[in-house]
Amino acid sequence: MDYISLFPVIKIFILTSLAFAAAIGLTPVLSHFLYKYKLGKSIRDKARAPIFARLHSKKAGTPTMGGILIWMSVLVIILVFFYVEKIYPESRLAGFNFLDRGETLLPLGALVASSLIGLADDWLNIRGKGIFKGGFSVWHRLIVYTVIAIVGSLWFFYKLDWDLIHVPFVGNFEIGLWYIPIFIFIIVATSFSVNNTDGLDGLAGGLLIAAFASFGAMAFVVGRFELATFCGVIVGALLAFLWFNIAPARFFMGDTGSMGLGVTLGIVAMLTNTALFLPVICFLFVLESGSVIVQQLSKKICKKKVFLSTPIHHHFEAIGWSEPKIVMRFWVISGVTAVLGFILFLIDSSL
Repeated sequence: MDYISLFPVIKIFILTSLAFAAAIGLTPVLSHFLYKYKLGKSIRDKARAPIFARLHSKKAGTPTMGGILIWMSVLVIILVFFYVEKIYPESRLAGFNFLDRGETLLPLGALVASSLIGLADDWLNIRGKGIFKGGFSVWHRLIVYTVIAIVGSLWFFYKLDWDLIHVPFVGNFEIGLWYIPIFIFIIVATSFSVNNTDGLDGLAGGLLIAAFASFGAMAFVVGRFELATFCGVIVGALLAFLWFNIAPARFFMGDTGSMGLGVTLGIVAMLTNTALFLPVICFLFVLESGSVIVQQLSKKICKKKVFLSTPIHHHFEAIGWSEPKIVMRFWVISGVTAVLGFILFLIDSSL
């Protein structure tokens, strides 16, 4: 195989490594800023969440907004090579530009826009007063996710003329206007699930690495090389973030990370037409949000709890599992389900 045929693979690994290096380089600046201005996370009070407060009271004051490290690194990498191509189009480095209107512009825009909204939520968690004391409520977040999803669905349906949904092992179906509500549901569900999972040091970061790696591999297989590169760059930035987020965390991801990455993961799944593989690849995200829904329904209908605390990782904490044990076991499971989902995708593609 020659250099030209291998270039997409080389490009992905080089830019993934650069994203890791960029995020590592940005960390001292971000860390200094977060600690200097005491941008620490508030822990829910004992009256509202007694088990959670008991388990996590020692984390009060740990800086949040660490997700800035992830999306800012991605934004810097993508803009640097975009302008390199504009200024030096004949340079070899120009080939590393992966900002593409059809593949990466929409997920990049969604990543930055939803991350900025998440940043506002983190700020309100720290400085908020009145109805916004403690940040957005669950309903506020669902409204935000829905608005973002509506914009994305209209972009897909009207700008990209896209109404095709792929059902694994069955085929492709043109579903017309039904594509819009299905798109909204997938984006909201993915975002909600990722946000719920961000509750232990290193948990959401590790699970997102497995998910983006799997969807990046699928994007590569279907020939969306720029989108695969985009996923690789996110993985590189997440690896750097995880270096500092492993227990005891130097800072938390915050909603500026989980909100942006959750929305982006859903959009990547829709762009590759592999959204129905999400429940397999992101099994633990589904489990986390499912535990919250089951708990709320049980409390309203049966007037009792199913779990000691939700999302379910807090239940495992409450029964005595250590935080590192929960996180590492979830990492193992996420790696297995990510590979399983990719295998199912390859089998489906070969039929």
